[in-house]
Amino acid sequence: MTTQIQSTVPVLASLNLGESVAFYTDRLGFTKISQYDDYAIVARDGAEIHFWLCADRNIAENTSCYIRVADTQRLFDEFLANGVPVKEPAVRPWGMKELYVIDPHGNLLKFGEYAR
Repeated sequence: MTTQIQSTVPVLASLNLGESVAFYTDRLGFTKISQYDDYAIVARDGAEIHFWLCADRNIAENTSCYIRVADTQRLFDEFLANGVPVKEPAVRPWGMKELYVIDPHGNLLKFGEYAR
């Protein structure tokens, strides 16, 4: 018998944990779970994102994570209202409707749903 994988959790680079937590809570609707000197955790709708303190912006700028969502258009509207610089969701050749957000340190967040 094998053990079932329950979830995956991205761990993103942060140049400043306070800035990361503020962006994800104030702009993207996450809740701060915990924050330490070199690590932080935010959550929304049962999904978590973790951050580790990193001094190299190049690492964050070359990192991304994919987040499955139910409605990219509603997220777009929410993020836009919260001042996030974001473009309309678009259907990609691989059959997903996606919305992209780049956080203050360069991490790319891809929010996606199956295109209908």
